[in-house]
Amino acid sequence: MTMRVEFDEPKCVAAGQCAMVAPDVFDQRDDDGVAIVLQATPGPELYDEVREAAAVCPAAAIRLVEQ
Repeated sequence: MTMRVEFDEPKCVAAGQCAMVAPDVFDQRDDDGVAIVLQATPGPELYDEVREAAAVCPAAAIRLVEQ
């Protein structure tokens, strides 16, 4: 199985939940706090964190494609 992170930047409300839960995959821009994806295809060891980050995103800006 592989995972791909899709991020809808205009939806992001800069809450930072994703960066706190999965810091190896998400960060925030310094100027406005909007999230950025560091790894669009994270390794299997990060899948649980990435799923949690998507679940806690208050704007539902993170979509995971798992194949």
